[in-house]
Amino acid sequence: MIPLFSVEQNRNADIYAIEKLQIPGIVLMENASRSIIEAFFNNFPEVNICDEIGIICGKGNNGGDGFAVARQLVNRGFKVNVLSIPERNGIKGDALINYNILSRLVKYNSNLKIKHFKSPKDLSVLAKCSVIFDALLGTGTKGELKEPYSLIINKLNSFNAIKIAIDLPSGLDVHNSTGSVIFNADLTVTLGEVKTGLFYGKGYENAGKIEKGSIGIGEEYFDGLQVNNYLIEPEDALQGLPEKTKSIHKYSAGKALVIAGSGSFPGAAALTANSCLKAGAGAVVLAFPNSIKQIIYHKITSATVSNYDDSGTEMLSKKNIEELKPKIEWADVVAVGPGIGRSPETVQAVKFLIQKYPSKTFVLDADAVFALNSVYNKINLRNNVLTPHHKEFAGLIGVSLQELEQNILKLGKKFSMSTKAYLVLKGAPTILFNPRGEVFINSTGNAGMAKFGMGDVLTGIIASLIAQNKIIEDSIISSVYLHSLTADLLLDKLTEFSINAEDIIINLPESIKFLRRSIVRNT
Repeated sequence: MIPLFSVEQNRNADIYAIEKLQIPGIVLMENASRSIIEAFFNNFPEVNICDEIGIICGKGNNGGDGFAVARQLVNRGFKVNVLSIPERNGIKGDALINYNILSRLVKYNSNLKIKHFKSPKDLSVLAKCSVIFDALLGTGTKGELKEPYSLIINKLNSFNAIKIAIDLPSGLDVHNSTGSVIFNADLTVTLGEVKTGLFYGKGYENAGKIEKGSIGIGEEYFDGLQVNNYLIEPEDALQGLPEKTKSIHKYSAGKALVIAGSGSFPGAAALTANSCLKAGAGAVVLAFPNSIKQIIYHKITSATVSNYDDSGTEMLSKKNIEELKPKIEWADVVAVGPGIGRSPETVQAVKFLIQKYPSKTFVLDADAVFALNSVYNKINLRNNVLTPHHKEFAGLIGVSLQELEQNILKLGKKFSMSTKAYLVLKGAPTILFNPRGEVFINSTGNAGMAKFGMGDVLTGIIASLIAQNKIIEDSIISSVYLHSLTADLLLDKLTEFSINAEDIIINLPESIKFLRRSIVRNT
């Protein structure tokens, strides 16, 4: 796991460096600029001395970093155009020291130009640049931007240039990863330690590739801090894969019951059952309405179908829970929800099922999550796994989608800690919450996963791994990572336009092999 830190923890690192270690702030700024330059050249080796570089600077320490980066680049022979939003009298502290050095340097080096922003037309000095560094706004940004900043950032985003954000993309409220107008970076060099807000929400969308820069205090300070947020690594995904011993048989390899599908959505059942089996479960049984059983048989690869008496309604009802009792008790895990529909009868059946078997592990997706709207806190969900997307989760806890996205980590933690359930909040990226208040952000996946059926496949994979190794947290971490890794590997032969849910199932074994090989090579 890669630990992710808050804005406050990073700010306190600056205070620690200055007050405890007695490192002057100007030295921290110099160290930061050197690490930014190193990350720039490592990621864009194609940039050469003939390329013109633009740097836009604000009045705070973020702007000071930009002034220092400008000096570093000029000293390496680059032609650099600096656009300062404030006049000299608006710049303070260490940023002013670096500005003053730069303003003296401009007298002796024709490759350096400094201009102060007075109107939008001044942005033209950056329009011809091959690279633009964003040193405009820092971690103090909260809420929506005012003019001229929103206008400036929109204009910068329209320029055809490599875009590099210093510490974070300007306009991003990194406290909760929100913002409507944000610098769209190709690379973000975040200073101190990696900040949680860069890896989800608008940070995930706008930060581009993220690299860690340094202010020069080492990692020992951060090692002693309490962390609850993490980025999932390949090693974490490998840990959730069960061992297959020589003496294993189909029933000891994990027994899963899948209650899915209806007359309106039969395909979801097949995707969930097939992915459950493909992910390694030894015995998978699909519970499906008897009146439409002919629809499902040709869609199922190897799972067994157990048809329940739906009396021609093509849906699950409360009486079927009693009918399915032997299969429910037999299963190590029960996956419920994909495609079962939202009729009042089915909603009652889902609630009855969970209440009747409080010690059973359920993976609840889609329509099963809907069935718990407004009553989730009245039902024992301990050690169950819920896998809603954002809209479904907002409906579950009774908030607007906008409110959820502005407080996604807070609300996700509150839900899991209060219910003692595991929450797999599907999205770009998918975020996992455990009952201890920890957050795990997935680091794989691409736009090709925004398709019908992807969530059904993930439900099957999660149920499969839990059935096999009985360790819920490790299983969901591995499932989410592998599900999205498979989509990433498919980009080599497909595109984000053509990847579909069936492709994930078919190619899941290849992603497991890839993961195993990559871990072996790195050890």
